[in-house]
Amino acid sequence: MTALTLSSADPTGLKVDAIVVGIAATADGPALLPGAADVDAALGGSLAATLKQVGATGKADDVTKLPTGGVSAAPLLVAVGLGKVSDDEPTLEQIRRAAGAAARSLAGTDSAAFSLPASGAEQAGAVAEGLLLGAYAYNEYKTSDDVKGPLGAVTIVGPGVKAKTVKGAVDRATVVAEAVNQARTWVNMPPRDLPPKDFADAAVKHAKGVKVDVEVLDEKALAKGGYGGIIGVGQGSSRPPRLVRIAYRPADATKHVALVGKGITFDTGGISLKPNDGMVTMKCDMAGAAAVLAAVVALAKLGSKVAVTAYGALAENMPSGSAQRPSDVITMYGGKTVEVLNTDAEGRLVLADGIVRAGEDEPNLIVDVATLTGAAVVALGTRVSAIMANDDDLLEQIHDSSGRAGDQMWPLPLPEELREKLDSPVADIANVGDRNGGALQAGLFLREFVADGIKWAHLDIAGPAFGDKAYGYTPKGGTGAGVRTLIQIVADVEAGLIASE
Repeated sequence: MTALTLSSADPTGLKVDAIVVGIAATADGPALLPGAADVDAALGGSLAATLKQVGATGKADDVTKLPTGGVSAAPLLVAVGLGKVSDDEPTLEQIRRAAGAAARSLAGTDSAAFSLPASGAEQAGAVAEGLLLGAYAYNEYKTSDDVKGPLGAVTIVGPGVKAKTVKGAVDRATVVAEAVNQARTWVNMPPRDLPPKDFADAAVKHAKGVKVDVEVLDEKALAKGGYGGIIGVGQGSSRPPRLVRIAYRPADATKHVALVGKGITFDTGGISLKPNDGMVTMKCDMAGAAAVLAAVVALAKLGSKVAVTAYGALAENMPSGSAQRPSDVITMYGGKTVEVLNTDAEGRLVLADGIVRAGEDEPNLIVDVATLTGAAVVALGTRVSAIMANDDDLLEQIHDSSGRAGDQMWPLPLPEELREKLDSPVADIANVGDRNGGALQAGLFLREFVADGIKWAHLDIAGPAFGDKAYGYTPKGGTGAGVRTLIQIVADVEAGLIASE
């Protein structure tokens, strides 16, 4: 990952390949933001006018590159837009996004100084998080010699960045970005190379050296334990399922959060086969498990005072002679029976097993994360995740957490009148109803498996988990959606901002 250092020096004197400054969009053209003053002075106060002349707008993600003409040790100046800014005080998300856009534009560059607004710990942390996320690249399968690697090293420049609080914020941002980027890498891996066993092995390796306990249940243990959802989904594949449990237990923890992630390493739809166009991106169907497994390790590294247990329910949904059939009835972990009317509604089956098992740990809160429904994408688009919960206050609290974390999410209801659509004449519940309100019906299905007295929230990340184009700090492909929100939720439980009782 891109190496970071901190400096309060004049950025024009730093021996780097590029200097990054921020500009805002105004009615009169681009306006310089804090951090750009030293570069502007070196250019004789002409920077804003020059940028306007070459077409810079200051809009979000707008990147303009100029030669410095020898007035700086760095040969290149990069001006990145933050959009409209109120009173020279950009939001943390504006800073993160601008830093990410600049870092993406500098792929293949050895070093840079980022002189964006960084007057305190929060702003400096936002710069660090944004640039580390923007510098991510997945090139493992590319063989061309001209493939550009990520930006090599960055010096974050600003007044007071040497302060202990600033260093702490940058260190935290580094751990968070590492977790997001790990989830991205797992999502981006070709499904042939990341079946359930290999994903479980990768999670175990990722947790090595961190103070967590790791348990992996193979297909024999799952069958013996009665995990009918995970076994049922995975039985059509020659590559059997797994359940990964990573538990973080800090001393004297009084609160406990359980995270459950859907880990369908490839989703063909099973017997209810998807069309090819709907299958191409289905390597991302394990993004929920990637999010929870990366998040719990990050929380352990950050020293959270809240106990956290993450469950990754991993299976490959394939059609074969051994695959489950529409109208099969399976017995879930905990004993509830489900009529499987559509084998392509498989994610809720593996999640339900995980939610019941998580409830046995008696957590204060369960949060599940999944690329669950196309209906959520229809409702909210490709950049916004859905939030559902069994408690209205919790719903709003998690919405607030997600916004501060930088993930776009929106609350959706769980209308009681839709529950009857899941009624089955032969089992306790069916895995699908009709097409109307499909995302909400999926949430209602999952709610059936939450133990009484436990608060629960469901994050449907089907839209933003895998992107078709890059923007800000978000790359094309796996995005790591949900990781930062999970980390923020646990931090907010610790701070008392999310009521866990």
